[in-house]
Amino acid sequence: MFQDLQVNAPLIGVPGGRHLLDTPALLIDLPAMTRNIERMAAFAKSRGVNLRPHVKTHKSVEIARRQVAAGAIGVSCVTLGEAEVMVAGGIPGVLITSPAVTPSKIARLVKLAQRARPGDVMVVVDNPRNLADLAQAASELTHPLDVLVDYGAGYNRTGAATQAKVLELAAAVAAEPRLRLRGLQSYAGNLQHIVAREQRSEAAAGLRETVAGIVAAAKRQGLHFEIVTGAGTGTHDLDSQENAFTELQAGSYVFMDAEYTQVLASGGEPSPFEVSLFVQTAVVSTNAADWVTVDGGTKCFSTDSGVPLVARGVDAATRYAFFGDEHGKLLLAQSAGGAGGARPVLGARVEFVTPHCDPTVNLHDTYHVVEGGTLVGIWPVDARGKR
Repeated sequence: MFQDLQVNAPLIGVPGGRHLLDTPALLIDLPAMTRNIERMAAFAKSRGVNLRPHVKTHKSVEIARRQVAAGAIGVSCVTLGEAEVMVAGGIPGVLITSPAVTPSKIARLVKLAQRARPGDVMVVVDNPRNLADLAQAASELTHPLDVLVDYGAGYNRTGAATQAKVLELAAAVAAEPRLRLRGLQSYAGNLQHIVAREQRSEAAAGLRETVAGIVAAAKRQGLHFEIVTGAGTGTHDLDSQENAFTELQAGSYVFMDAEYTQVLASGGEPSPFEVSLFVQTAVVSTNAADWVTVDGGTKCFSTDSGVPLVARGVDAATRYAFFGDEHGKLLLAQSAGGAGGARPVLGARVEFVTPHCDPTVNLHDTYHVVEGGTLVGIWPVDARGKR
């Protein structure tokens, strides 16, 4: 199937091939992505914390390999499907960050743990019933199933809601010979996109204090959390303070998007990470006076975080508006109150910064990897749609 989708493959290595792509096309600026990977790895090393980046952002074995080669100790996966793809691709240290609860999911988890090396597959738990189900299923393994207790971090999308419940679960895991207690997860997704730096810093500090208190209370009960994992791109520099966390789960830093660029630049300094993910479209209609139409709509971009931002190809003051499943409206600079610029012609290529990188990636089958104006490779989005 992947081969059938490589309509742009003949352009690999062709000078200027980036500007000849069949559109819409998901692009990776390879030098920028490489710098992002290296910068986050260097940052984590400088802070003395490990890095286990989330693959929900890129869903790519190739990118995960590059992250591990740069220093990551493994990867974080939201879904079992992502974890299955990563293990099959030889990626070590896979942490499944959402509970596996249904019988089918638990059966898949056990099979995955059987295929991987001992300790290379870990899962979180936040409920005593789920803990019991995991322990029963783990009897099929030749080694204990590695488990982290999930703390709700005040957000409570998943996770035990209180310190007392965390400690109760941790004690139950430690007492179960078919399970091995590895640590604590505390991921606060609600903090990652707080734009105001001061507010984000205050909220993250409060969570670190709570996490430190849980770890200390566990120690007093003879429970050891080898791993304390959490944080994201929005709080990576905050949650790496005060030794509260032993590792970071940041994921979006590898690509960045419109929202995270705004968040990380909110402290008065530019974002330490570059936008390396773009969607290229082509102008398919120029008949309207105040806009042109491009071939990228709601089936091409995520719609949960605003609209795409123009990166290149038209005047920077041009605004995008969703115009249907397959189309976008480019409100030209003069109609948007700007100074105006050259009107794009039929077939002109326009590239956009995605509103939200993770769900945008999941709408595409392949990455078109570019260096400057040259297409240097086409990579599959290996775990697209994997549950």
